[in-house]
Amino acid sequence: MTDPSEGLAGRNLLGGPPPTLLPEEAGPRDALAAGTEPAEVAARFPASSLAWAALADAAFAAGGVVESYAYARVGYHRGLDALRRNGWKGHGPVPWSHTPNRGFLRCLYALGRAASAIGETDEAERCRTFLDDSDPAAVASLDSQ
Repeated sequence: MTDPSEGLAGRNLLGGPPPTLLPEEAGPRDALAAGTEPAEVAARFPASSLAWAALADAAFAAGGVVESYAYARVGYHRGLDALRRNGWKGHGPVPWSHTPNRGFLRCLYALGRAASAIGETDEAERCRTFLDDSDPAAVASLDSQ
């Protein structure tokens, strides 16, 4: 008799869409890691959610809530474009464990954080739900930072 679990590894047994895994963005990642200002990185790599997330976080930390909201909104939309190009159909997992997904997930978090700070409750809740639906591990990780 064979083990019924054989051959099931890696399959989505719940019938939902497979996780979306964005491609690596070495240029923006390396530039930010080298200490390049986030505004310069965003100007060089405007499609990078990671660059916009860094801008949103820096603005929020400096008290620029509206600026943080704007930066996060740009990064969020750039991330949606990237997700769609990589097979995402509007729902399904976007795992935090896949490092290239973190720029988008950070923008989504930053957008919700800034929306909450300016009293845009519906937007903040929508962002939180989207983040939870993408990967609850993202919420836990970002909340602890």
